[in-house]
Amino acid sequence: MQESIFKELLIEAVKRKLKNRKTKIPSEEFETEVRQTKVELIHIVHDMFFIALGILAAGFGLKGFLLPNMFIDGGVTGISLIVNKLSDLPLSILLFIINLPFIIMGYSSISRQFAFRSIIAIMLLAVTVHFVEFPIITDDKLLIAVFGGFFLGLGIGLSMRGGAVIDGTEVLAIFISKRTPFSIGDVILLFNVFIFGAAAYVFTIEVALYAMLTYLAAAKTVDFVVSGIEEYVGVTIISDNNEAIRLAIIDKLGRGCTIYSGRGGKDQEEIDIIYTLITRLELPKLHTEVDKIDESAFLVMHSIKDVKGGMIKKRNTH
Repeated sequence: MQESIFKELLIEAVKRKLKNRKTKIPSEEFETEVRQTKVELIHIVHDMFFIALGILAAGFGLKGFLLPNMFIDGGVTGISLIVNKLSDLPLSILLFIINLPFIIMGYSSISRQFAFRSIIAIMLLAVTVHFVEFPIITDDKLLIAVFGGFFLGLGIGLSMRGGAVIDGTEVLAIFISKRTPFSIGDVILLFNVFIFGAAAYVFTIEVALYAMLTYLAAAKTVDFVVSGIEEYVGVTIISDNNEAIRLAIIDKLGRGCTIYSGRGGKDQEEIDIIYTLITRLELPKLHTEVDKIDESAFLVMHSIKDVKGGMIKKRNTH
């Protein structure tokens, strides 16, 4: 019953989407559009689930560990916590305002979809921090630093898995690394050295040291959740619909790709294999576009530590 209602709603949504078409739509094209819309909705729900879990985890880390015990972290969250301690401005407002410039960077350097999701995620985190009450777990400084960092890192990592960020540090690192010789890791390290130095000056060296421990716990958790925050991910795609996937990568993601010939190991048939480089934050979009075309496509992904030469810059898409 529920599946039937969902299908009817899906068909109605596609009809509204295509109502401006002047020519009659072939039934085969309509069914393809329905299937692709269904894939899009499933992926959106999947990504929103990760983002919602990330917001709850980050909120718990902040209000259950860090905030009640006057602890800070690295990144944009760390800056927000320092300003909150100095000015008594609400942390929820600071999280949104300080993250906003980095999301604008993400709009131009990653995608509009990423920027929109990130704004929504940060707004929801701000609402969660302001209104939702979490139990205070402990007053042990070591446990606060380790588990506060763990839950905050878990929240950041889950949000990234959903194609958004709740801390703009990674966006800043990607933005700067494209324009300087520094790697993403170098930028994040320098950014946090500045924050920890400010914490030592404003508060005490002990506070700064615990902040470093909190940051390390958060960073390792993020690495575990998203398998690294390297800028580029190499993706190999094998599918019978390789031409359609190639066009989707170029037109929908604004990325280039390489086609090379291969043979199936079992039947020895000639096949075209697609290889492309994308950012980790673009992975959800790639999965969506590939699933629209071929849900059984074979994808192999691996982290790229660094890239040089070639046409790896993303072109603007509209």
